[in-house]
Amino acid sequence: MVITSEEEFQIFIEDFSYSNYYNLKKDKNVIKTSLVPFIISNSEFFKYVNEYWTSKQRQSSSIHEISYRACFKANLPRFFIELLTRPKDTVYDPFSGRGTTGLEAGLLGRRVILNDVNPLSMVLYYPRFFILEVEEIMNRLDLLTYDYILTADIDLSMFFHKRTESEIVALKHFLNKRQSNNEEDIIDKWIRMVATNRLTGHSKGFFSVYTLPPNQAVTPNRQKEINRKRRQHPDYRDIKSRIIKKAKSLTRNVTEEESTNLLKAGKTGLFLTEKAQNTTEIKNESVQLTVTSPPFLDVVQYSTDNWLRCWFNDIDDNEVSKNITVTKSLDEWKIVMKGVFKELYRITKHGGWVAFEVGEVKKGTLKLEEYVVPLGLEAGFNCVGILINMQKFTKTANIWGIKSNIKGTNTNRVVIFRKK
Repeated sequence: MVITSEEEFQIFIEDFSYSNYYNLKKDKNVIKTSLVPFIISNSEFFKYVNEYWTSKQRQSSSIHEISYRACFKANLPRFFIELLTRPKDTVYDPFSGRGTTGLEAGLLGRRVILNDVNPLSMVLYYPRFFILEVEEIMNRLDLLTYDYILTADIDLSMFFHKRTESEIVALKHFLNKRQSNNEEDIIDKWIRMVATNRLTGHSKGFFSVYTLPPNQAVTPNRQKEINRKRRQHPDYRDIKSRIIKKAKSLTRNVTEEESTNLLKAGKTGLFLTEKAQNTTEIKNESVQLTVTSPPFLDVVQYSTDNWLRCWFNDIDDNEVSKNITVTKSLDEWKIVMKGVFKELYRITKHGGWVAFEVGEVKKGTLKLEEYVVPLGLEAGFNCVGILINMQKFTKTANIWGIKSNIKGTNTNRVVIFRKK
């Protein structure tokens, strides 16, 4: 089904049954939607609280398995893409991160526009629109030779064995040379993307000694502390075998139809590295659906978390930090988001939708979603309501305050707008 009106959306959400929607005949646990009213500018709106998507759904495509800090799961954009768009409609994400929205839209046969002011984002998502045979990656890696005298221009000894570090530097030089000679192709981009993802992590599949989860890089000093506490030293990790293994894993359950859909989306897509409030390349009234999650105040330090990935890709992480909206001030955040909503209104089709996910801020004490509603209204959108997805209900769950991460409760908060 495709929903085409605000009233239809509200009725669907109010009557939603997770078990029925996903045809889970064995699941008898039917949860009724809770309606939580709130007032903004003397108008009443509702928060719709239920379990709309969880890990009980069919498994997401393996192509999504590139980690990035603060990214949402593919089930979130899929829910809205299937509900609010048709094949060949354009789906947009102005804060694309690892590209979850765009890749899910591509898998489902939609057109794609992705934007992120951090150029690292495009490194991580763009190659995955073009599914390769693993043999192509293996053959390209065969061209890479090592000089074990090579070292990085910064001290990385706390992360990597000396030989591993030499291999990483050799790969970095190899890819940069092909790029500077205008020889870079999608195979090189795949290798760059996978290597970037494998730099640091907590298993033998990564290039580094054990460190924190792979969606961020700790500081060198912090890694030294981890090494001391764990009494560990970086051991040698062959990078070629790990790149090949991860490439195989990423494509392991992508069907032929999905591969074709991704290819079409990649060839017709628009991929930008602009500030979200200034995307002049996007045509007026060209987007049917936006699904996005912006930076939340100072919750995530994107440039700090990605400093090692930036180093590998010759990206200035200081410049990135200047452009990403990370601030402790709610007023400053609202000023930037006001510009974003003005731009979203320009590019959204009449009858088009925006699903604006704001997650949890300050342990739920700051209801950021309620600050988002006036921004969308001022831009010209209608607010259809706030959809709150709770992945697990408990006796301690505070439905009215929608507390999360307390004794098993976890939520997504998505403000839904429509342009008439």
